[in-house]
Amino acid sequence: MFRFAQVFRQLIRSVSLLSVITISSVQAADKIDLIIDTDPGADDVVALLMALASPEQLNVRAITTVAGNVRLDKTSRNARLAREWAGREDVPVYAGAPKPLVRSPIYAENIHGKEGLTGVPIHEPAKGLESINAVNYLIDTLRAAKPGSVTIAMLGPQTNLALALTQAPDITRGIKEVVVMGGAHFNGGNITPVAEFNIYADPHAADVVLKSGVKLTYVPLDVTHKILTSEARMKQIAALGNTAGKLVGGILNEYVKGDMEHYGLPGGPVHDASVIAYLLNPELFTGRDVNMVVDTREGPTFGQTIVDWYNTLNQPKNVFWIEGGDAQGFFDLLTSRLGRLK
Repeated sequence: MFRFAQVFRQLIRSVSLLSVITISSVQAADKIDLIIDTDPGADDVVALLMALASPEQLNVRAITTVAGNVRLDKTSRNARLAREWAGREDVPVYAGAPKPLVRSPIYAENIHGKEGLTGVPIHEPAKGLESINAVNYLIDTLRAAKPGSVTIAMLGPQTNLALALTQAPDITRGIKEVVVMGGAHFNGGNITPVAEFNIYADPHAADVVLKSGVKLTYVPLDVTHKILTSEARMKQIAALGNTAGKLVGGILNEYVKGDMEHYGLPGGPVHDASVIAYLLNPELFTGRDVNMVVDTREGPTFGQTIVDWYNTLNQPKNVFWIEGGDAQGFFDLLTSRLGRLK
């Protein structure tokens, strides 16, 4: 009987160890190899903090910056600030395109302020940029990557990836998915009546990425305008009592004012952070596969994302378009990740 008990306990230990190994293997397989391409910007900084606080799910290989919300020098500094605030100086930052492919540069200083951030003090981060340009980094990294292994979170104009794809079309083999914060359909635009800023800032780049055939998910204004701050949700963040919570509280309290006033909303959206939330917990969001085209013609519809939501034209579906999201679930996730930081 004693020997049987020993054998039984050993069997239980073996099964338990196998379960741990299996769970660990699944978790490792599910970890996302991620490059974040961004133009910080208030909501970009919140997105970066959220991503950098999630190393067990997101292997952030690099941050690549582009001109957009403000000039490239400022977006690059703000990306390095976010990295410093997150205590993640191990993540390299590469500066990329200083202007769009074709159109004249535009900025969103009226929303994000002249420095790209309001509500918090700005300083020059201790750690600098990498010496390689972001476009070259993307080409080298995606060429060397295992097929279909790298996800790109696209939080600004798509200029860097479009330049990389134009110079090296073969890099599509390394891309698993590109998740874009951009576009608008049901709600209209935020820079023109029909266009969203990230697409309008470089529609030709968005068109290049769209036509490259990579797997695309769009997180548009249709959903980000449903995921809004509130007094209770801001109190959630403030209650953390840490530096990250204070920084995000300061940023959002200033940033959301413009949208609340312009749209008459009870709270403000945190656009880019929705992309990171989607990567961390896609079950918070709903959408469907659609055909989408980008209007690159000069005129009143310049930069519009034209979405065939009801499949009227029966064209190939080239984008997963997110339309709904769990607002409280998003803020719970954001708060929990910010709580991991100092």
